[in-house]
Amino acid sequence: MDERMADLAYSAGWTMVRRSPERVGRAVFERMADHAWRNHNEGTRGLERNLRRLLGPKATDAQLRALSRAGMRSYMRYYYEMFRLPAMDREHVLAHTRHSGIEALERNLRSGRGVVAALPHMGNWDHAGAWITMRGFALTTVAQRLSPERLFQRFTAYRESLGMEVLPLTGGKDVVGTLARRLRAGGLVCLLADRDLGGGGPEVEFFGEPARMPSGPAALALNTGAALMPVSLWYDGPYWNIRVHDEVPVASGATRSERIRATTQELARVFQSEIAAHPEDWHMLQTVFSADHEADRLERERSEALRRLERGA
Repeated sequence: MDERMADLAYSAGWTMVRRSPERVGRAVFERMADHAWRNHNEGTRGLERNLRRLLGPKATDAQLRALSRAGMRSYMRYYYEMFRLPAMDREHVLAHTRHSGIEALERNLRSGRGVVAALPHMGNWDHAGAWITMRGFALTTVAQRLSPERLFQRFTAYRESLGMEVLPLTGGKDVVGTLARRLRAGGLVCLLADRDLGGGGPEVEFFGEPARMPSGPAALALNTGAALMPVSLWYDGPYWNIRVHDEVPVASGATRSERIRATTQELARVFQSEIAAHPEDWHMLQTVFSADHEADRLERERSEALRRLERGA
């Protein structure tokens, strides 16, 4: 699909989902999930590669496939609700949200202390952002830049319409500095924190294996004195669940990098516990574990070598 068609497809998705009956829309997105799962597409294979770590070496292929099917359905539920969320009224969102631990987060904000909310790719993080803004708290987040640019602008405008400030991960001006200023002013910064997009994050233990996670949440807490609070999300029938965990103190250490790595390790520990409790709602189709990053690197090198040979021939 070229860039123009991708932009048109997403535009049509936003329009059609909001206008269609909810029962019909949910059924369509569930069928889309099942189609991707049956065809064992790249996303499904990536999800299963990660889920196998959760299940352990004794899990059967049948168990893995059953969990990945539930995972793909949960993932497509996220997309359906993301498209439909602007059409949901405030009363519906608040009535269908179950939460715990939010009082501690809000106490920090009311006292003027900034909060870094660190989330894994669980449940519906767009809903969680909209929900907290409905409670009267503005937030700032960072989004991966998409291609085409118009598609990224649509996603940005959509999230801003829900009350969020959205900064681009790349191509923006002083993103880290802006986040730090928001936190020092007592603001809320929400960051997805279980996948290292930049490649320079610390290596931590995650489900018994090395994995790389972003350093940003821990570094911001260290630099600004903001409270670092993990947040987990999952589905329960028609309800969205949000759990704000106890603050993760910035770890001590001889060096800054040691402190960031140890703090990120504690985040990973909280994420691991929550993902294990709700594995079908972990929407991680991309590479997380170091062994997979290495396998991806070797495959890229092999493909490049083959291309060079073909050009030489």
